[in-house]
Amino acid sequence: MRNMARFLLRRLLFVCFLIIGVTFLVFMISHLVPSDPIASNMSPNAMSDPAAVAAYKARWGLDKPLMEQYFIYLSNLLRGDLGTSIRTGNPVISDLKQFFPATLELSIMAMLIAVLFGITFGIISAVYRNKPFDYLVRTISISGVSIPNFWFALVMLLLFYSKWRLFPGGGRVSSRISAPTGGTGLYVWDALTSGNWALLNDALSHLILPAIVLGFFTMGLISRQTRSNLLEVSSLDYIRTAKAKGLSQRQIVLRHALGNALIPVITVMGMGFSNLLGGMVFVEKIFSWPGIGQYAYLSATTLDFPAICGVSLLIAMVNVILNLLIDILYGVIDPRVRYS
Repeated sequence: MRNMARFLLRRLLFVCFLIIGVTFLVFMISHLVPSDPIASNMSPNAMSDPAAVAAYKARWGLDKPLMEQYFIYLSNLLRGDLGTSIRTGNPVISDLKQFFPATLELSIMAMLIAVLFGITFGIISAVYRNKPFDYLVRTISISGVSIPNFWFALVMLLLFYSKWRLFPGGGRVSSRISAPTGGTGLYVWDALTSGNWALLNDALSHLILPAIVLGFFTMGLISRQTRSNLLEVSSLDYIRTAKAKGLSQRQIVLRHALGNALIPVITVMGMGFSNLLGGMVFVEKIFSWPGIGQYAYLSATTLDFPAICGVSLLIAMVNVILNLLIDILYGVIDPRVRYS
């Protein structure tokens, strides 16, 4: 327990330096891009007025030296102020609170699909090695990591929405359903806690297609990693001993082999979840999903520096928390893992 406490303290201290490093890199790179945020956000008529341009620069601090701008931003960040979005005019933290729950809900659903099918396919593929079902699962897994998600999203919309009408096309809820207000922003959770079953059914139906598209890639990674690890573990001495004792294939896989094979899989899960949060711009655009991906895209195209830094800082924090949880899970799953 003491070793774990020291480990967590070290990681928390590391987080502080990591956040400063992330803010510095993102701030400098976004400001050194050879584009003009004034031209991106002001009309041509306003651009022709020197007084309006000077007022705009003063309003957003663009008239100060770059390092001075950064230290002002860092001092505000230490007070919990992420700045004000140039594009929306709202505090960045308010925009993140509005858009991030949609992305988080979609990412959670996509990971549930990826983990459920990825581990299941990986186990079955390892058990039936070099048999027809193994070849089928491996084909699906390779397709998952090879097919671009934007193309897969268009195909899913064409088949399941446009042609067969099995799922809705886009958005988080239908126009006939009132979106919940004052909750967590996670529509499925808010519907469950409030007993709003119509909202729950509608929100889930809108989640399915984009979650499958996003989870397909991670599912392929998890399936391949699970299969590879199980095959490697199956050749170890303790597995041969379990077979010699007459244990069934199910007992050997689930009780003896799977636990030892899961540590690399957990790493893939964490990386997959991070990729979902940071790389869903195309999928959110195609499915009209009002998440952090669209917000980041619009902020980048308009050189909205405070919003760009806010999104980058949020994703960095999520990655740090995920890595910490993964390290803790290592010790839970494998008792041989100890933190010194």
